[in-house]
Amino acid sequence: MQPTGYFGIGVYQVKRAQNVGMLWRGAWQLGAAFIFTIGTRYKPTSDDVFKSWLEIPLFRYDTFDEMVATSAYSCQLVGVEMGGTPLPDFVHPDRAVYLLGAEDGGLPNDIRDQCHQVISIPAVRYESYNVAVAGTLVMYD
Repeated sequence: MQPTGYFGIGVYQVKRAQNVGMLWRGAWQLGAAFIFTIGTRYKPTSDDVFKSWLEIPLFRYDTFDEMVATSAYSCQLVGVEMGGTPLPDFVHPDRAVYLLGAEDGGLPNDIRDQCHQVISIPAVRYESYNVAVAGTLVMYD
C-alpha cells in the first residue's frame, strides 16, 4: 500500500477576510486537509457560497509559536516568500504545512528561519502575488 500524505496552508498576519475566503475555497478544491491563520487582522465574514467551512477546518492561532507547538509530528513547515527555491524546482514533501506571509509585509525573517524550506513563485514581472493567489498556485503545483 502506498502511504498517503496531507497538507495544510495558512497565512501569517492576514489582513483581508476576502483572501482567507479565497484561500479556503482553493484549499477545499485542491485537497488541503486544513487551513489556518496566525495573528489575524481581519473581521471574519460569511460570504462563502461554496460553504468550504463545512468541508475543511480553519484553525486560528494567536502566535506563530502556538501554531508550531500544535503542528503534527513529522510534518515540514514550508514558507512561501520571495527569494526561496523556485516552485517549479521544488519537490513537495509528503506531509507539509505551507505558510504564506501577510499581504503587506510577507514573512518576518525570524519565522522564515524556522521553516524547513522556503519556496517562491517565479513571475514574468515582479514576484509579488496576492496571498490567496500565491497559496492557490502552491496547492495546484
